[in-house]
Amino acid sequence: MPAQGKHRRPKSTSLGRGIAAVTTGGAVLALPVIGATSAFAAPAPAAAPQAVAPAAVAPQANSAAKAAPAKHSVVAGETLSKIAREHSVSGGWKKLYEGNRKIVGANPDLIHPGIKLVIGAKSAAASDDKAAKASPSAARGASADRADRSERINAAPVAKAVTYTNDLDGWIRESLAIMAERGIPGTYEGIHRNIMRESSGNPNAINNWDSNAAKGIPSKGLLQVIDPTFQAYHVPGTSTDSYDPVANITAACNYAADRYGSIDNVFGAY
Repeated sequence: MPAQGKHRRPKSTSLGRGIAAVTTGGAVLALPVIGATSAFAAPAPAAAPQAVAPAAVAPQANSAAKAAPAKHSVVAGETLSKIAREHSVSGGWKKLYEGNRKIVGANPDLIHPGIKLVIGAKSAAASDDKAAKASPSAARGASADRADRSERINAAPVAKAVTYTNDLDGWIRESLAIMAERGIPGTYEGIHRNIMRESSGNPNAINNWDSNAAKGIPSKGLLQVIDPTFQAYHVPGTSTDSYDPVANITAACNYAADRYGSIDNVFGAY
């Protein structure tokens, strides 16, 4: 007798099972029929999320306008310390002097009325340097602007019509304006003090009794200047008459600056 066959049912969760009748010698055997009841397509892989390019962000414009360096016209009696305080200069008078050394000169204690100080000059220069590093074209533009500014500074000053009174106050003020253009130090107070001592404000005063008079070169004018001194220190553009008030003052202040540093340093016969 043939051995009965053993049937092992395969394990499957995704396949349907059916029953088929098989006839073997009259016996009906129920055999499982394994068949695919349905087809399952493999799920498509999920599409990778597309990278979203970040939107370009336009740089924000700096709305804070950079303040241009301010200019200050020096008046009689002012000092670098006082000006630095009034304009809240960071670094005080030393910083102010550093940015205006060429205008002020070697002595920061002597600033002449009429000169123009630039407040914040150092910062302006630093800004030009930063702009030059950031952009070659900006550097060329800044360089051209500095050259143009230099030409304007070095150009001959345009004369402005200024009227001075024909009295001691007007003579001193006109002299101070000329001195400022020529770089001659001196203040209103220093000039006025010495005039009152030397001539009491009389432009025609003359000394006919001292040693200079004995030599034939008497002292003349508001600041009692002898002719050789007047001729040696005469300031071009002023009268050649030593009695002329403005010419006398400017020549005397030019002499005092050469010998004493400034007319402000004179407190007696000079």
